[in-house]
Amino acid sequence: MSSSPTGPTSTTSSSSSSPSDAPAPTGETAATGNGIALIACGAIAQPAAAIAGRHGWPLDVHPLPPLLHNQPQLIAGEVRRLARDLTASYDEVLVGYADCGTYGALDEVCRELGLRRLPGLHCYDLYAGESRLERFFDEQPGTYLLTDFLVRSFARTVLQELGLDRWPELRDDYFGQYTRVVWLAQQPDPELRALAESAAGRIGLPLTVVETGDSGLERALADLVGTPGRHTNRGL
Repeated sequence: MSSSPTGPTSTTSSSSSSPSDAPAPTGETAATGNGIALIACGAIAQPAAAIAGRHGWPLDVHPLPPLLHNQPQLIAGEVRRLARDLTASYDEVLVGYADCGTYGALDEVCRELGLRRLPGLHCYDLYAGESRLERFFDEQPGTYLLTDFLVRSFARTVLQELGLDRWPELRDDYFGQYTRVVWLAQQPDPELRALAESAAGRIGLPLTVVETGDSGLERALADLVGTPGRHTNRGL
């Protein structure tokens, strides 16, 4: 979970009721009422906005709080709510989530509202690729994955949310079955490497660094934004 480079600030208001958990919408098309809205997990919102900016896509990113991943049963409902709010202002609304632990509930919302989403089971697929992740887990089933976002926000999104900052004795309850941390590094600079090493150390596991960049996310977004026959969402 990361604070990657942001795109230009939108003139729209924040789509999240919890500004501390997610950045404000990014992009410049919302003021005109045209273009594309991407409802994104807060964990990938800023990388997605940076990619859109590099390509000049008419895309505004509207993030939902990344901590929804701790309650994935809420993701589909929050996407539905925000999609209905955004449809009057955009030509199309897209979903910047994989399934993300919703067990098909997000796909039900996409079918209901005529939305399209990113592929895969979770954002790790978008960075590392499904086959590479399968290899990691075949090699060591007890693999705990980090992204840049999780590296930067580890104290809040993991230690604080799990209560390990207050009750470190719970470490074995949460992480006793894990054998290593794999950091899927999009931007492996010295600062992030130090934070990744610290995160792994806090839960007592060795760190493996796998440099992924953001090309997988970029391809998935390009497919989503550039699908031929893009349509205005109906039924919202």
